[in-house]
Parts: sequence; C-alpha cells; structure tokens
Amino acid sequence: MMAGEAAIKLIALDLDGTLLNSDKALSPENRAALERAARAGIEIVPATGRFYEAIPENVRSLPFLHYAITINGAQLRDLRTGRALLREEIPWQRAVELMAWLDPLPAIYDCYMDDWGWMSQAHYDRAADYAPHRHSLEMLRNFRTPVPELKAYLAQAGRGVQKIQMFFLDPALRSRVMAQLAQRCPDLAVTSSIPRNVELNSARAQKGLALQGLADLLGIPMAETMAFGDDLNDVSMLRSAGIGVCMGNASAEALAAADWQTASCDENGVAAALARLVFSGNS
Repeated sequence: MMAGEAAIKLIALDLDGTLLNSDKALSPENRAALERAARAGIEIVPATGRFYEAIPENVRSLPFLHYAITINGAQLRDLRTGRALLREEIPWQRAVELMAWLDPLPAIYDCYMDDWGWMSQAHYDRAADYAPHRHSLEMLRNFRTPVPELKAYLAQAGRGVQKIQMFFLDPALRSRVMAQLAQRCPDLAVTSSIPRNVELNSARAQKGLALQGLADLLGIPMAETMAFGDDLNDVSMLRSAGIGVCMGNASAEALAAADWQTASCDENGVAAALARLVFSGNS
C-alpha cells in the first residue's frame, strides 16, 4: 500500500538504526515529528529488540507513548499499567539445549529472561572482543548480569527465556549458524539487528505479529498502520504494516520487505517519511 490510500492511526518504530541516530540520540526533528503525529491521535509505538528497561530514557520519557513492542515481539507492554498484553517465550529446557549446541563454537551468548539480560561470567569477560562498536559494548556491560554459568542458572530458575543473542567474530561462521538454525529450528525466529549478532526468539515472537496483535486490540485495520525499520528483525513488521518504511541505512532484507525507503537514521529519515507520507497536504 502506498501513501494516501488510508489514514494512518498507528506507527511502530524500530529504535537502533531507525528512530535513533548512530549516537543513540533522538533528534529534535524526529521528536517533533512524533509529537505532531501523537497530537493528531496516532498511536506511536516503539518496536525494538531491547527489553523495556534498556530502551533509552529519551524514548521512554516521551509522554504520548501508551504501548511498546519489545524483545523482537516477545512482549507487548501496556506502558500505563506495566502489564504484558502478549508474551512469547522459549521454554528454558529448549534454551539450555540451544546454548549447549553453541558452546563449542567461537562465540559468546546471553539471554533475556524476566525483562533483563543474563550472561555467563566467562562470556561477559570477553564481551569487549565481540561487541561490534562502543554502543554494543555499553549495552552488554550495562544490561547484563553475569552469572557463573548461564545454562545452570536457567535450569535453576526454571522460567521461560525471551531471547537468546549470540555474537561472532567470523562473519562466515555467523552466516552458517543463521542458516543452520533457520533450517533446523522451526520453533524459532532467527534474526539479527546489528553486525556480528544473531538473535533467537520463539517463532511467535516477531515484531510483525506483535504489531498485528496490538492493531487488533485497538480495532485498527492493518491498512492503517505504518512501520519503520532497518534490519532483519524488522522484516516481519515492514511486511505486515499497511506502509513499511525502511531507512537509507537499511539491510538488503529490510529494503526488500519495505514499500518505501526514506533517508538514513542520521538524516532524520523518520521525520522525512512522516512529512511525505502522513503530513503531506495537512497544515
């Protein structure tokens, strides 16, 4: 669907590489565009691979947010009550099995459980070698609690895992692992959001499915939704939204899934697309 065919009532936005620029800042231009959309009665919904507490304060503090899609769609949260409206998790036994499969590989991994990140101490100590850039390392340091051994910790906790994330130094190995997981694990959604990483969620934990669930809850036809994204974990959302917009810095997969391409995250691409596709013709 292209602009003008339906009034947009819900906009879902990926954060890293999309709404936020390369410095993880929310530009004044993008913020002003979201404020204008919210004043027009449009629901503005962050849709991120992060868990809620890891969303930057410059986004969490926006006063017009009512919902958030987090952990690649593993959770849909009502921000006014703090209640999870949707939850999709990997059984802890399956998570331990997957981690045991990863153990022989030259990689590190962590997981999200109970809206927080957990990591074996040995992997935490090696994070600086695997993080692709400064912001990734800060995320690993600030939003992961190291435990002596992650598989044993999960077995002791006995609760579902929201996401497993792994990091590789070898791009070819990363690609092979992604292909193997996608082929062998129909119970998983296999995606990526930054260089060097692979992310595993329940097959039902996808941004596109969470967007559909929220639209159904609010009585909004999918034709009246818009989504912004830049990478593989945004593809389901770009495809399912009425208008899918990828960034100028988007991956090939995101570009192929989108209806429209805007400027990059460092060029206020969200604001530019809203001006063209939502606000055009409005005073």
